[in-house]
Formats: sequence, structure tokens, C-alpha cells
Amino acid sequence: MTNAAALPGRPRDGVRSGPATARAVNVLAPNPSPMTLDGTNTWIVAEPDSRLAVVVDPGPLDEDHLANVIATVERSGRRVGLTLLTHGHADHAEGAKRFSELTGTKVRALDPSLRLGDEGLAGGDVVELEGLEMRVVPTPGHTSDSLSFHLPADRAVLTGDTVLGRGTTMVAHPDGRLGDYLDSLRRLRSLTVDDGVHTVLPGHGPVLDDAQGAVEYYLAHRASRLAQVETAVESGCRTSGEVVAHVYADVDRSLWPAAELSVRAQLQYLREHGLV
Repeated sequence: MTNAAALPGRPRDGVRSGPATARAVNVLAPNPSPMTLDGTNTWIVAEPDSRLAVVVDPGPLDEDHLANVIATVERSGRRVGLTLLTHGHADHAEGAKRFSELTGTKVRALDPSLRLGDEGLAGGDVVELEGLEMRVVPTPGHTSDSLSFHLPADRAVLTGDTVLGRGTTMVAHPDGRLGDYLDSLRRLRSLTVDDGVHTVLPGHGPVLDDAQGAVEYYLAHRASRLAQVETAVESGCRTSGEVVAHVYADVDRSLWPAAELSVRAQLQYLREHGLV
């Protein structure tokens, strides 16, 4: 058995619903899959003595899960005051409209098509609710609308799919772009170096207690994969499918379609930089 403390980012053992920091509680959605890992993490964030909570990523359109999130908030003596989205993929955002109906809350997101209410979200915004402060960090790359939320009081960051609790994420070409993703990882690394962030609250998988180690691993992994793709092209691979078969031969084939999206993003990046 591998010691979790020895893995990139130092993941906490297991993935479960419950408190993760002084202000953040996870409610795990029942939608496990090769792409969603154990399921979507729906985050409830609130100041310890507040009456209102922020919910980040209500998750899939699953009535039982949405009801469970609301019940978890209410058991803490609070009610939902606001809903935020890290990005628009269905496993994070499909339930948002129904959740808004159930809670009477607005939904804020970067993508205007996902918003319910007048206010959106953009990098540099600060979301405040009864003393809670969440700073919006633009982290495009996985998707063009991906955001992270810096929770300074807990020295934590909610990363959606930009950094996962286990494994690595895909760059969802053509909407996602590798150059943007690398810039986003560097932005997150700056939070760990300059702002003291040490905890990653991901959209899937366990909480990570070494945020800097996780981001450094992601950057190194991306550099390695990019070099592998470049080598595959030099060896004669001409299509993204051929590159996937060459580079991802040791990866479960159920993940190859996602890998091909990332390969297309990598090929585009290499072409833009004159490397292939």
C-alpha cells in the first residue's frame, strides 16, 4: 500500500463528505466514474459563526444530492446564501438551476449562460458573505471558463478541475488551451509561495495538504507529457489518435478519449511555438 503522505500533494486518506477546513465542508455527489473519480465534491463554505453559506459546484442534477447539500447546510444552523460555479461541465454545474430553485439563491459564474442573477464572476473579484472572503482566481485551461476560489482565512484554494485530488486533469480542447493551463498552474503556484496557501480543495478526489507540491507535480507532469508528444510526432505519429496510442499506452483505454483532447491541445501548443 502506498503511503498517501508520499504522493504528490499529500492527499488525505479517503474521499468522504465532511469538514475539510475550519470553513469548508465537502458533500460528495454520487456520480463516480473514471472521469469524476469518486464523484463531484460540492463545497459548502461559511464563516464559523455566520448564518449564511456559499455553495460551490452543486454538482449533477441529482435530487437526492441537492437535498443532501441543503440538509447539510441546515444542520449547521445556516441557510444557503449564494451559489458559485468553478466551470460549466455538467458534473459541476448541471444541478445549479434546480439548486437555485430549491434555495432561492443566485448563481454566479464566469460564463454568462450559466448565471442566474445579475452578477457574474471574474478574476480579481472578491466574494463576501457575512465575514467570509473568497477571492476569485482566473484559472482557464481545463476549460476557458475555469475559476478557482482562494480562501485566505483557511490558507486554502478551491480548484474545481484545475487541480484534482488524485491523478491529473485534462485540457479540454478546443475550449481548453494548454498555454492558458500552464499560466493557471503558475498562478496557483504563486498563491502557495506568496500567499501561504497550503491546502487544495479539489472538484474531485481527496483534499491535498501540500498545495505547492501538487502544483509543482502538475507542472512537471505537463512538461514531461509535452516532451513525449513532441517525441511521438518526431517518430512518425501524425494524428492525435496515433499520439495517444504511443504516449498513453500504459493508461486505461477508457481514459483515451479524454487523453486525446489533451493531446490535441498539446499539438496545438507545439504548433503555435514552432516545435512541430
